Amino acid sequence: MNEIFIGKKSSAAGGWGALKSCGKQLLQSGSALSGARTMLKANQPNGFDCPGCAWGDPEHGSSFEFCENGVKAVSWEATQKRATPAFFANHTVSELRKLSDYELELNGRLTHPMRYDAQSDTYLPVAWEDAFAEIGGILKNLNSPDQAEFYTSGRASNEAAYLYQLFVRLYGTNNFPDCSNMCHEASGIGLRQAIGAGKGTVLLEDFEKADAIFVLGQNPGTNHPRMLGDLRRAAIRGAEIVVFNPVRERGLERFSDPQAKLEMLSGGSTDIASHYYQPLLGGDMAAVRGMSKAVFAAEDAAIAAGLPPVLDHDFLDEHCEGFAEYRATVDATSWDEIEDQSGLSRHDIEQAANVYMSAEKVICTWAMGVTQHLHSVATIREISNFMFLRGNIGKPGAGLCPVRGHSNVQGDRTVGINEKPADAFLDALEKEFGFTAPRKHGHNVLGAIGAMLDGSAKAFIGLGGNFARATPDSALVAKALKNLKLTVNIATKPNHSHLMPGEVSFILPCLGRTEIDLNSAGQSQVVSVEDSMSMVHGSAGINRPASPHLLSEVGIIAGIAEATLGTQTVSWPALADDYERIRSHIEATIPGFDDYNTRLRTPRGFLLRNSAAHREWNTPTGKANFFAGTLPASTVHQQARTAQTRFALQTFRSHDQYNTTVYGLDDRYRGVYGGRNVIFIHPDDLASLGAQSGDRVNVIGEYNDGVKRVAPDFRFVSYDIPRGSVAGYYPELNVLVPLGSAGDQSDTPTSKSIMVSFQKDAAA
Repeated sequence: MNEIFIGKKSSAAGGWGALKSCGKQLLQSGSALSGARTMLKANQPNGFDCPGCAWGDPEHGSSFEFCENGVKAVSWEATQKRATPAFFANHTVSELRKLSDYELELNGRLTHPMRYDAQSDTYLPVAWEDAFAEIGGILKNLNSPDQAEFYTSGRASNEAAYLYQLFVRLYGTNNFPDCSNMCHEASGIGLRQAIGAGKGTVLLEDFEKADAIFVLGQNPGTNHPRMLGDLRRAAIRGAEIVVFNPVRERGLERFSDPQAKLEMLSGGSTDIASHYYQPLLGGDMAAVRGMSKAVFAAEDAAIAAGLPPVLDHDFLDEHCEGFAEYRATVDATSWDEIEDQSGLSRHDIEQAANVYMSAEKVICTWAMGVTQHLHSVATIREISNFMFLRGNIGKPGAGLCPVRGHSNVQGDRTVGINEKPADAFLDALEKEFGFTAPRKHGHNVLGAIGAMLDGSAKAFIGLGGNFARATPDSALVAKALKNLKLTVNIATKPNHSHLMPGEVSFILPCLGRTEIDLNSAGQSQVVSVEDSMSMVHGSAGINRPASPHLLSEVGIIAGIAEATLGTQTVSWPALADDYERIRSHIEATIPGFDDYNTRLRTPRGFLLRNSAAHREWNTPTGKANFFAGTLPASTVHQQARTAQTRFALQTFRSHDQYNTTVYGLDDRYRGVYGGRNVIFIHPDDLASLGAQSGDRVNVIGEYNDGVKRVAPDFRFVSYDIPRGSVAGYYPELNVLVPLGSAGDQSDTPTSKSIMVSFQKDAAA
């Protein structure tokens, strides 16, 4: 284990620390000068879309539309280090498994297609045509297309994702386990039920107009740092920013904008949160219910006093269904229940509600702190209820804003990566391509893992990502992958998913987002992505590829598809050679993409219309729907409290990471340096355990299914977090997330609601 140092936290997010980190990452890449030049093309109209987060680009951008984590993502991809065939020849797969995620990816970019050789326990180089032929042969010889699982990472482009889903549906299955199954699935489901659209309703420009911004369960400073610039500008002009987050996160407290010269020279910063509340894990729904209760009390008081109403009755009457039932449910929910489940006082909740009632235009934004619980869909419905009360949807400066993770996770779903496709989409595919599409719903991530474990799945193809480390119950997933006849991973760098080979296993190296993608005529190809605000824009790489042997994701998909299906129905090589042809097919089959190729050339791209943002509700009732469900009977925090020695654990990212990619071993925003095996815990909880900061413990999963789950050798870090709640980094703690615990309706692993206990580390 690395020697962990617990030290001083940054005084503010961003600032000189961010600039120093950027420099360190660029130097580590081995090409600091070219890396700096590359960053000037990040998120620019004539450049590439940052392969990091999905935060939107402003209409009038500057020359520096990137952040610290964007620099990390780009320099990590543009590194001069190479994982060549010689690297794999010198290390067995068994040896490589001993490396951490950070150590493994630090070996650099993949350069050649590789095939696993079980006899030597190494990967050996293979010709592209031989790899495609063997993969296609295995897929063709499965007893059923449903025996194959086709995973997608959210960084794949619209063009790659569309071609992938077309290939898989022509092959005959809807098995599309996708990274969105593990993060924002609840947002899509809850919003479709509430407003008839599974996406957010705001534009980036709405942050310039909002009177108040409610931030629930997210940490922009680490996960989407460019958002801090928009929050900072909102705070400076007087908007109130109300934060609900169990952990005190530096980026939500203070931010020093590296582009603000005076702030940098003076060493100053801007306060972000005007109000910061720390609910218990899983308590967000109760907190929002409490704010609605306070709004109703204020409405009753206003009516009694002959004052103007607090609620937007015009909006409620014209646009909403189920208001009376919701009001009755809120009235029946006691303050004792709300306070106990949220962990917040009535005073605090009423204070937050007063901010809401004093604002004409309100945005509510959230991320995985809301979506990775058993009751996440219900929580998002509750957030929607709250926003309906004063008509805060469908007007400038107001709306619902789920902030997605990877740069195109939303776009992948838009263009068809969905295990439960809509009939209208399948109808359109059938008309466009002249085949009969599979109608049976396929597997999501948990369904795919279950099929691997019970033997009904035989093959796995991963379009990017690190499936083995991103998923819950790490030990079981490793076993599941090794059970397979075929595993294929399309990737830019080696990761742990490659080290769990099936009977036949390939690593297929692809171009990165920053690299030039040339067609047969020597012309640079452009791909497209969709951000969290439903803006679609182009991305063209500018760097020379890391190896002449790389293919684009589109090229790799086309090669597998041709080897599996032939070219009778679709000319896969023609589509791979001209992405405009793929976009023409998208235009013909998916609403909103009219004149796709032309509009993509405009600066900043174009907006996919969201009906709910125009107060058009594509729901069965034809209106926005209130949800009148009760609060959960108990959250994991309440359950752990009764056991006294158990705690509610959430997993999250360090500041030196993005999803499963670890860029370094420091988290300066939380004061942890040199390692990742830490548990953040309240100092009074440490005292109750007879422990102190720095003590080593094993973390024990307490899910009653007979499976032993242990994360060994972690260190306690005293931190500002509610009593009974603890936190630590994934993927290291994913071993504790049980496959059997998933969100109602969403089937998302409950990575923010894990019951654990602690055992003194025998090695201490």
